Amino acid sequence: MDLLGERWSMLIMRELLLGPRRFGEIRGSLVGLSANVLTQRLEGLEQAGIVRKRVLPSPANAQVYELTRWGKAAEDAIFALSRWAAGSPAHDVTLPLSNAAFMLSLRTMMDREKARALSIDLGFRVGGDPFRAQIVDGRLEIERVDPESAGLVFDGDPSLLASVFYGSQSLEESEAAGLVRVTGDRAVAQRFVDCFRLPVFVND
Repeated sequence: MDLLGERWSMLIMRELLLGPRRFGEIRGSLVGLSANVLTQRLEGLEQAGIVRKRVLPSPANAQVYELTRWGKAAEDAIFALSRWAAGSPAHDVTLPLSNAAFMLSLRTMMDREKARALSIDLGFRVGGDPFRAQIVDGRLEIERVDPESAGLVFDGDPSLLASVFYGSQSLEESEAAGLVRVTGDRAVAQRFVDCFRLPVFVND
């Protein structure tokens, strides 16, 4: 808590788990986060050795923030907390999600045993952001790259996509309702969606 207990700190880390982001990109993905507070949190995370800033090479020449190697090592702890929080009786999949948060939810909540049987090249366009993913040894590996040539592509807004992957409708029903656009084999797409279920709340 000394390292990550400040409000927004862990959410900022979450946004950086899929790669470097500019200041404006981080702020734009976290509704309600002011520029002043983001500056303070980034400075604190830098001082703690969790985040560093660097300048992208030409022609971008833009300053970005990224996790250090030690910062990235917190991924498993963040994912464990995410799985725990998903079991809350108050959990609401219709609440707003950032694009990165949705993609990381897939990585966190995927049933690895079911996924081992799938060998597919996946693409996502989430809220306009491009992602490419592959299932490697039952784990979802994700990059921020164009999914144009992927064999199977899911396209939609993050909150709507969350209802597709974690809701009770079939993929066909979700498509018909306009929640998602799918390019590729629908049967394979349904098998991938079937790899995701929210944990059942138990409070004995």
